[in-house]
Amino acid sequence: MTDNSILFKPLLLPNGVVLENRFVLSPMVTNSSTKEGLVTQADLDYASRRAASAPLQITGAAYVDVFGQLFEYGFSSAKDEDIEGLTKLAQAMKRKGAKAILQLTHAGRFSSHTLTKYGFVYGPSEMSLNSPKPHQVKAMTIQQLADLVKAYADATRRAIKAGFDGVEISSAQRLLIQTFFSTFSNEREDEYGYKTLESRSKLGLEVLKAVQEVIEKEAPADFILGFRATPEETRGDQIGYSIDEFMTFMDWALAVASIDYLAIASWGHNVFRNRVRGAGPFSGQLVNQVIWDHFKNRLPIMATGGINTPDKVYEALEHADFVGSSTPLVVDPEFIQKIKENREDEINFKIKLSDLHSLAIPEASFKDIVPLMDYGESLPQEARDLFRGLAKNYKEES
Repeated sequence: MTDNSILFKPLLLPNGVVLENRFVLSPMVTNSSTKEGLVTQADLDYASRRAASAPLQITGAAYVDVFGQLFEYGFSSAKDEDIEGLTKLAQAMKRKGAKAILQLTHAGRFSSHTLTKYGFVYGPSEMSLNSPKPHQVKAMTIQQLADLVKAYADATRRAIKAGFDGVEISSAQRLLIQTFFSTFSNEREDEYGYKTLESRSKLGLEVLKAVQEVIEKEAPADFILGFRATPEETRGDQIGYSIDEFMTFMDWALAVASIDYLAIASWGHNVFRNRVRGAGPFSGQLVNQVIWDHFKNRLPIMATGGINTPDKVYEALEHADFVGSSTPLVVDPEFIQKIKENREDEINFKIKLSDLHSLAIPEASFKDIVPLMDYGESLPQEARDLFRGLAKNYKEES
C-alpha cells in the first residue's frame, strides 16, 4: 500500500484558510450557460456532482466584460443580473464543504467568441492577425483600460455578494493581462507600453490593486485571492517575457495585493514538467522549481497541466504546494477519493454516451474546449472524441 499522506496533508494559505489536502479542481469551461452568460441548471448540476472532488474548486472563466468572453456559452460576471445565478453556483460548489473560487477573465486577443460575434478583438496594440481567420486587433484606449480595471473590481464585488470564498485573476495562456506584459503582443508607446517592465506590468498591477481594495472593504477576512499565470513566453528562440521578469512582476504584485496562491498554467502536454527556455541562470531548469524556490514560504504555488495519475501528483508536488486537475475530474469526479483510499486501479477516464447523466455532464458541452483537451492529452482519445460529438447538440438546440 502506497503511503500517500503527503497528498492529504492540510495546506495553510496566507490568509489563514486551511485546505484539507493538496488537490484543487481547476477551471473548466463547459459551454453550458445561456448566450447572455447566465448560469443554467446544467451548470449547477455539473458543479454539484463534483462538490466533493477537491477542497478548493475554481470555476471556468467568468468574463468581466462582454468583449472579453473567452468562449461561447460561458458565464458572465459583468453585470448585476449575473449575481442570482452565481449565488446558486457558489452554493452548489460549496455544498460538501469545498471553498469556491470565481475565476475572473478578459480574454483579449484570445476571445474566439468576441471575434465570431463582432468580427474583431481587443488587445494592447493595433494588429492584423490571420488565425483562426484574418481579423483585426483593436488597441484598447486609456479610458477602456480604466473601465476594465473597474470591471474587475465590480466583478469581485459580485463574487462576494454571491457567496464565493474567493476570486482568481487569470493572466495565463494569452489572456489580456498577459498580452500587455508580453513584447510579442504589446507595441504601445504610452504608460502601458512595451518599453519598460514597469509599463508592461501596469495593467496587471492596477487590476490586482483594485480587486484588493474591494476585498478589504467588502469581503470576509478569509476571502481568497488567487492569481493564475504563465511564467515565461517564448516562440522558438524569441522571448516575449522571461521568467526573471515574471518573478519581478509577482514580487511587485505581492506588494499591492494579498495574493493567497499562484497557479502556474500554460498550453501543452504535461505543463508541470516545462523547463525554462530562455537564456540566463535558470535556462533548462523546471519552471515550477524556479518559481517555487523563489516564492517559498511567501506564496503557495499550484502546479497544473496534465496531472492525471497518482505518480504525476507526487512528481508535481516535489516543486509545488498543491496541484490542480480539471479533465480527470470531468470523467471521474472521485479521482482524488480513489487515490486517498488506495483504489488507483479503479480510476477510470473512459466514458460512454450513457455516462453523461450519472456524471452530470451537459449533453451540449465542451465544444470550445475539446481542441485544448487534444493539446494536453489528459484524457483518452475516445473520451475526447465523445465530447467532440456533443457539438452537434448546439446546432440542434439552435
